[in-house]
Amino acid sequence: MKLEAIIGSNVRGFRKHFGLTQEKLAEKADLHPTFVGDIERSNANITIDTLKKLAKALRIEPQILLIKGSFLDVEEHLRK
Repeated sequence: MKLEAIIGSNVRGFRKHFGLTQEKLAEKADLHPTFVGDIERSNANITIDTLKKLAKALRIEPQILLIKGSFLDVEEHLRK
């Protein structure tokens, strides 16, 4: 699985767990909603800065978005 697909899957999984729309996540992360959709569909190359913005908006550590399937155990990865 490509890294872009892992990140996209995790972003989508965490976003849905928290009941956020792409638009709301984009607002929290200071990104364009279309870009969030592109990330989730693995159609975007993101910077480390973008990874950090998404992680902060999702209340997780950035490296969690790089681990395949990490969204499956959300509670384990939440920032305290």
